[in-house]
Amino acid sequence: MSTIEQQPSCEDPFDHLMPVDEARRRLLDKLRPERITGVDRVPLGEAAGRVLASPVDAPFNVPIEANAAMDGYALAASDIPDDGTACLPVVGTSWAGRPHSQPLPAGSAVRIFTGAVMPDAADTVVIQEHVQADTQTVTIDHRVVPGRNVRAAGEDVAIGDRVFDAGRCLAAADIGVLASLGFAAVPVRRRLRVAWFTTGDELVSLDQAAQAFAEQAASARAMPVDEPLSIGVPGSGLLYDSNRHTLGALLGACNVECIDLGVVADTLEATRGAFEDAAARADLIISSGGVSTGDADFVRQVFHELGDVAFWRLAMRPGRPLAFGYVGEAAFFGLPGNPVAVMVTFLQFVLPALRRLSGERLPGDAGSTSKDFMRTLEIPAISVSKLRKSPGRTEFQRGVMSVDDSGRVVVASTGMQGAGRLSSMAAANCLIVIAADVETVQPGDTVHVQPLHGLLP
Repeated sequence: MSTIEQQPSCEDPFDHLMPVDEARRRLLDKLRPERITGVDRVPLGEAAGRVLASPVDAPFNVPIEANAAMDGYALAASDIPDDGTACLPVVGTSWAGRPHSQPLPAGSAVRIFTGAVMPDAADTVVIQEHVQADTQTVTIDHRVVPGRNVRAAGEDVAIGDRVFDAGRCLAAADIGVLASLGFAAVPVRRRLRVAWFTTGDELVSLDQAAQAFAEQAASARAMPVDEPLSIGVPGSGLLYDSNRHTLGALLGACNVECIDLGVVADTLEATRGAFEDAAARADLIISSGGVSTGDADFVRQVFHELGDVAFWRLAMRPGRPLAFGYVGEAAFFGLPGNPVAVMVTFLQFVLPALRRLSGERLPGDAGSTSKDFMRTLEIPAISVSKLRKSPGRTEFQRGVMSVDDSGRVVVASTGMQGAGRLSSMAAANCLIVIAADVETVQPGDTVHVQPLHGLLP
């Protein structure tokens, strides 16, 4: 009996596909952040999420001077006896912003408030709850701990300290530290320019459809502003272009310069034109769809024609047809067309690549591994669902993690895991990572989860 010579497909065994860890290693090796040049000096209020272009050293101490950590009385601990009490005259008050300017006479105290500069010769603050005081004197017993409740000059940051290295992505706490050191502006790497497009003649641009709908409805009764606006069912065989909006939202949170190239027609000429346009304008190109082996999958064909291919097909689900390489000087990710696969591959590969190309560095970067570089937080959790998968591929299933009554982290599946079920991603708060050599997860088994609140940009 004759048989058909079958072409490679997603139903094949996974031993001929690239493992996820190998793809991560190859991604790390192939990225070229040194080719992304350009520095901006931005006001501190605009620096959050940007990557420092130069190291920052402390120009002075923080705190600048020793100050009180609590409200109380500043004194020299040596003036308090080892036993019994001492009655000290109160010779003044030190307020935050208005210090007591006179030296502290021996055997006296100064009323002091949190943040106020310590008087000369004072080394201790006794909190107001531990004294007996009137308007002129304060009585303190022997239970004084020298140095207590005093913030030393430079105890947070000392003058000349390296505060941040180049390559640090500035977070809210970093902005506060820089402000405390008087930096009004900082040098940062320029934003990456990222171009993206989707492919498919079945896709309807939501923007164009909404504009047409608005024009048709201009003479009709206006819809109340507190109701969502649906522009109706697309034509037979058509789909609204959700992937482009998903990618736009993901990129919008990444502090990059976005170049939306829209929906590209399923033709060789249109696809080649989109690649050439994107490569001329962007540091990174992202496409969705057209990377498999179908007759209309022109992204794969043009990428192999114009690009330097690092990998194409991975032993993962969702996201097997994931392409990465370079088109000229621009890095390129060809993401699958299925909506969930777009999000999963973006989070696992594109997001860490964006950080790397932006010049961001990790602590101990010189010795970092591909796993360190991907920086994906995974924590153990107990599965309360039975999870099925095929051996030989790493799977990223959608789940809901929580803490049970005994304090354990547990995770439940969101249900059907098809790569086209975008609602399963909206229902999830984590990805369940199932290793390639695992075939079935039973309730009670330990799995690893990636919390989306720590993974999504």
